[in-house]
Amino acid sequence: MSADPSYPRLALAGEDLAALASGGATPTALTFLEKGERTRRLLLLKELLDALDDRPALTAPIGPWTDAWTLLERAARTAPGIADDLLTSPQTGTWLAHTLRRLHREPPRAQERADLWTDPGRLFALAATAALRCGIDAELPVPLRAGSLSLPGLGLVTAPGHHPEHGVGRLAVAQGAFTLTTGQGGTPRTSVDSPPAAHWRPLRTLRPGSVALDDLDPYRDLDEPVAPQPLSAEEAACWQSLYAEAHALLTRDAPAGGDARGLLVAGTVDPGRIRTIVPWQPTDPGDRDTHHPQLSASTGDAYASMVISRPPDAVRLAETLVHEFQHSKLAALLHHFPLLDDDRGERYYAPWRSDPRHLTGLLHGAYAFTGVAGFWRLRMRDPASDPATRESAAYHFALRRLQSRLVVRTLSQSGRLTAHGRVVVDGLAGTLAGWLHEQVPAALLYRARTAARLHRTEWRLRNLRPPHYAPVPSDSSWPDPRTPGFARVAARPETADELLAAGDPGAALPLYLRAAAGDPAARAGALVSTALAHPGRAAAAALARPERAHLPAPRAS
Repeated sequence: MSADPSYPRLALAGEDLAALASGGATPTALTFLEKGERTRRLLLLKELLDALDDRPALTAPIGPWTDAWTLLERAARTAPGIADDLLTSPQTGTWLAHTLRRLHREPPRAQERADLWTDPGRLFALAATAALRCGIDAELPVPLRAGSLSLPGLGLVTAPGHHPEHGVGRLAVAQGAFTLTTGQGGTPRTSVDSPPAAHWRPLRTLRPGSVALDDLDPYRDLDEPVAPQPLSAEEAACWQSLYAEAHALLTRDAPAGGDARGLLVAGTVDPGRIRTIVPWQPTDPGDRDTHHPQLSASTGDAYASMVISRPPDAVRLAETLVHEFQHSKLAALLHHFPLLDDDRGERYYAPWRSDPRHLTGLLHGAYAFTGVAGFWRLRMRDPASDPATRESAAYHFALRRLQSRLVVRTLSQSGRLTAHGRVVVDGLAGTLAGWLHEQVPAALLYRARTAARLHRTEWRLRNLRPPHYAPVPSDSSWPDPRTPGFARVAARPETADELLAAGDPGAALPLYLRAAAGDPAARAGALVSTALAHPGRAAAAALARPERAHLPAPRAS
């Protein structure tokens, strides 16, 4: 899709690798990752075109794929930058990866085989978008989902009438405007700058900058196509307000965390490098006003895109942007270098998960949460933060610093790191070691350490099974109210957790013991409270192997 067949050889300088390994980045390192993703997309695109060339019937319901490709080539010659923008769009990455995975497996049901054309048919939507953006007049068939056409990066156009789940329409592009027609009629002539209407929903952009707030594209999620979930005007305004504040905070962090080379240390991100935010929304509209835990996710197929549930404030949004961009950086680096020899055995403890993890997941967690620790370190030291924010930041910094060091140690001792993997893990270890001198108030350090002990203890109680006490992968998850809950102390502690967080393990212990028999959370609380109230070798041994430990019987009240 590039008019220029030549492209500079990709090379990552040692100092740029060191910056990425530390959990941070330099501008040249980020540019290397972006160029690498472009190259990967071209390779995936070639693989898709080869498959379509071998199996032309795949696009029979919509037409010869070469028609779409010819239009894309013309657009690339006309405006190479626009073609590259479409190629490197996160949603293009998700579409290519999903389509190739689907083509490489035999669909188990006849209906899936019948609908297989809809994914490669996206090539026609890309061609239509390229023509529209490049000012090329064209007319071509396009794939519809329930009568709607997604124009990648532009918006969603819907034909009048009632339509099946999958169908074909016809898009005419002329003088920068378009019309979509089906057997049931057509849309008014519309341009990409037209205001929202019944037939046209333009893609929203968050300002400052140009981050897409994508609630429309079928390939905006992590893998499988999803239906549009248009945000209400009020919800979109909330996102804009939060993003503007988060952008200001992250922009302020960048020079504070950088150096003369433009190094962005772990915990900072240039918001201009983020491409897309996909707002996660409850599938049940009745759940919109109920509380949901903060959710976020990303995929290595969609660099610089992240699925996020709307956080309560701008600080949490900024933290999530840092967290997910860390995943994007590491995933892109893994596309260049194998970092470990992973047998995919799910047996490792990750302090931010309820289930056992494989080594790749462990490395992703260590990289992301080192960035999160760095973010809270900056909040802790930020004179613009209010006292409550600084206190919460100190707790979260201490907690994530401790947990990340534990996981980095596990990775370092795994014996499965490649040479590049050793560079990355050693870089993270160096960053975390350099933060050990950061002073955290004793009470907050106590709560962070206690929350970390509680999580590890409960994890072992829930995931290790006799007789060998090996981790057992499970689809079930368990709630973890303590990690966020220990960030603050109740004014009048009453529950066992509140008393433990307030520094009174002796008072918390009998409350835990009463419920410990059938409750792993209470049993974990009792073990940790016992160790804090009665420290010593026995207590240390009980926390090291809590699944084998015995508790004293609760006293009669």
